[in-house]
Formats: sequence, C-alpha cells, structure tokens
Amino acid sequence: MNNRDRENRTALDGDDEGQDFGLEDDSGAVIAAVGRQIKLWREAAGMRAAELGTAIGYSENLVFKVEGGRRIPKPEFLDRTDAAVGAGGKISAMKQDVEEARYPKKVRDLTKLEAEAVELGSYAGGVIDGLLQTEEYARALYRERRPAYSEGDIERLVAARMARQVVFDRRPAPLLTFVQEESTLRRRTGGRMILRRQLEHLLELGQLRHVEIQVMPMEAEEHAGLGGSHRILKLKDGKTVGLNEIQLISGLITDPRQVQILEMRYNLIRSQALTPRLSREFIEKLLGET
Repeated sequence: MNNRDRENRTALDGDDEGQDFGLEDDSGAVIAAVGRQIKLWREAAGMRAAELGTAIGYSENLVFKVEGGRRIPKPEFLDRTDAAVGAGGKISAMKQDVEEARYPKKVRDLTKLEAEAVELGSYAGGVIDGLLQTEEYARALYRERRPAYSEGDIERLVAARMARQVVFDRRPAPLLTFVQEESTLRRRTGGRMILRRQLEHLLELGQLRHVEIQVMPMEAEEHAGLGGSHRILKLKDGKTVGLNEIQLISGLITDPRQVQILEMRYNLIRSQALTPRLSREFIEKLLGET
C-alpha cells in the first residue's frame, strides 16, 4: 500500500473507496451541506477535483465522494482543503459540525443524556449493554443485523458506541449500575475469544468504584424485567427519564407515571439479581468455562 492509499483510508470514515455510507437522519443533510461548500470553494479557486486531490494528498474519487455527501471527512481533510482553496478558515470551521454529524442523531441524543446523568441504571436482556461492550463485540453484533449494514455503516456505528463510553471517565463520576441476563454472558457472539475478552472487560469495569454489574441468573424464579430491556437516567436537574428498548423502536420516556413504573421495575430487578460480589464470581466462573 503506497502513501496515497494509506492517507485515503485514514482521512475518511469507512473501509474502501467503493463503499458509500448510508447516512441517516440529519447527519446526511449536514455532511451534504459541507460537501457542497467544499465544491463551491474548489470551483471558486478554479481547481478541478483531481487538482484538489493532488494538492491535499487524496484521490480524485474521494474528493468527489466528500463533495457528494457520501463520505465523512476527518479534520485533516478539511484543514488541508481550507488551505488549498484559500477559504481562510471557513472550511476548517466546519469541523465541529462534521464531528457531531459523524454519529447517528439517536446516538448523539443518548450521549447528551448520559452526560447529564448523575445515576444511570440499565437492564439488558438480549445483548450485553452498549456501554459495557468491547469494540470487537459491538462490531460482531452489527455484523449480525438484517438487513445487513455496509462495512462503512458498521464502522460508523461501532465508533459511535465506543464514543459513548466516555461516561465512565466523567468527573464527578455518575453511579452506573447494570443488570445483565445470564444468557447474554453465555452467547458466543462473534466467537469464543470475543466472548472471553468481553467477559474480561466486564470484570475490569466492575472494579471501578462507581460501577456495579449484576447478573440475572436463568434459574431465578422471580423476574420483574420480562417486559424487556430498559434504562433509567437520573439527571443533574433532578429529573428522571426512562428509555425503553425493543425491536426497531427505542423511545425516550418522560411521563412521570411511566418513568416511575420503569424505575420500580428496575429496582425490583436489582433486588432479584445476584449481588455485585456474587455476580463477579459468576462471571469469573463463566470465563473459566469459555
């Protein structure tokens, strides 16, 4: 791989030149607008796409894709283009807009909520909670989605999921509690080694003082979470909101009465699950068997 090919693969999100992104919600509109601006500045500078590509170190094909809103440019692409067309910082100034549009709107909204949370509780019945996932586990999950995602979409979604995990590093640290169904810890999503590393990751996170991970064993006779996965977030302003997660639909719940029901269910789930200490021992046992 030559230097030009290397830069093409690192300057833009995605896998290869032939793979376009299927941008969703307002992300596509933002990226399209940025692309149009780049094209206008290029044409005003009297440059062809190939000339701009040569000037900034990328292929003509990639320049066309950025201008057409089918690729998300990274900061260095915007900075180099700004200098090449003499935009005086106007293209570089769009870096923040591009960064925010890099992830789907629903992920950005969830990230903002998590940033405002002083306490977050999650019950996950189908897969390991997104905040607890390793990158390779998340990638394996997205590869199983049907209809199938493109490789570019998968990488974008994985990056968005990993970006949300900054919540663990926040200071002051929020209280983060999780209840995982035993079945999610046994299912070999992506293969045995990916599951092993995921279990090891859970044990590492469980050592953080502001994180508690519990397991709901399959032998439990009482289970208040059979209605499905959900989250409870207590925010800085004193409000509490819920998130209901089901097939194809994930909804924010703000009605106080409904939030109260979800909170009641989550508290019951925690009381019915193994304690954090017993859960850790359970995960260690599973790791030894995997």
